[in-house]
Amino acid sequence: MPPQSGPSKEKSEPVPDFTQHFTWEEIAIHTGWGHGTSGKDRWLVIDRKVYDISKFYLMHPGGKRVISHYAGQDATDAFAAFHPNKALVKTYLKPLQVGELAPDQSTSEPSKNKLLVEDFRELRATVEKMGLLQPNYFFFFLIFLHILVLDAASWLTVWYFGASLVPFLVGAALFATAQTQLNWFQHDVGHFSVFRSTKWSRRFHLALAALKGFSPSWWNHLHNQHHAKPNCFRKDPDLGFHPVLFSFGKILSTELGKKKKKFMPYNHQHKYFGFLAPFAIIPFFQLALIYFATKHKKWFELFLTVTYNIRIFLMYVPLMGLKTFMVYYLFARYIEASWFIWISQMNHIPMHIDYDRNLDWVSTQLEATCNVHQSLFNDWFTGHLDFQIEHHLFPTMPRHNLWKAAPLVKSLCTKHGIEYKTKTLLTALADILRTLKDSGEHWLEAYLHG
Repeated sequence: MPPQSGPSKEKSEPVPDFTQHFTWEEIAIHTGWGHGTSGKDRWLVIDRKVYDISKFYLMHPGGKRVISHYAGQDATDAFAAFHPNKALVKTYLKPLQVGELAPDQSTSEPSKNKLLVEDFRELRATVEKMGLLQPNYFFFFLIFLHILVLDAASWLTVWYFGASLVPFLVGAALFATAQTQLNWFQHDVGHFSVFRSTKWSRRFHLALAALKGFSPSWWNHLHNQHHAKPNCFRKDPDLGFHPVLFSFGKILSTELGKKKKKFMPYNHQHKYFGFLAPFAIIPFFQLALIYFATKHKKWFELFLTVTYNIRIFLMYVPLMGLKTFMVYYLFARYIEASWFIWISQMNHIPMHIDYDRNLDWVSTQLEATCNVHQSLFNDWFTGHLDFQIEHHLFPTMPRHNLWKAAPLVKSLCTKHGIEYKTKTLLTALADILRTLKDSGEHWLEAYLHG
């Protein structure tokens, strides 16, 4: 008589758990810069899962540097901030998982404010439930429409009134305004805050490249790094002019002085910033764009940049001649560059500048950003970067919703004793020069006596 069938021994045993568990100390050595095998690997943590990005970082759509900046660190909040469709992206991350945080390890790194991290993640969930990450398409349609009107008005002014002094100046001002507002708008598109679909965002970003003359891939490469680690030397490309033209912050300036480095008279940098900074970024941006597009074989983006310049040439040269056009174009570009420099840096240069100290997401952004008092003019003039704090905490949030998130962020800061800094527009602009003056004095003191 055959034996009675029943549950096999194999089926009754629990499935073994092959998941490896790691401590924060073990993860921290995988930065890509250390010695030995582990030191050359790049690991990061997202929602307690440990991922090996040693090869993936080279293919990362947002750029290899931005993801590498979090190697050996907790990237949970940065991941949530940059990716509108987190569920989709996690499917690509799944093959990269090598383990999880050990059960006895805190959700956030020991060096970070655990309660602040937890409260911010609750705040982000609240923001999502309130629909503050959803765009208002009519708002952005009006933004785009007014840019087209300004752009047309610049040409019509010269076409109708000629190239005498007054229409020349008015036309150049309108051209610079259109280009600046277009810069704020492409900033929205690049952050996926106009379209929630990454596919449509990238397509429209390319379309704007034909109107602006830039490379979306180059912009993303730089700007994503800035948002990931703002005011962190060697990680934030916005500090790229340190120490060649300017010296930023007390810490970096003192260090530069002690090393007896003097590329410029930094104790006078507050005097030449207003002239030199915009003058420098015009050729720098153009050359960097061409270099990046060529190196990464972004031929179509380079083509759009070339066609933009051809279009502007054909629109204006027949009206004013080549020499007058060159003066007109460079003058308008200088206005645009000045506008961009002062507005983009008023929220950052006066704030703390240092090396990456691996702070939590909220502390990293609050140390590096401040706000400007809201008004309709300030909203328009700055592209809503008067809410720089909220923009940095929630970079994909459409700009028309930033003011709604501000009271929530302010309450979070109050609860945890973090300064929520806001100031008038004129004070914010003046603080750039004040901070540069202070940094220059720290450099000089260290240079002479360090």
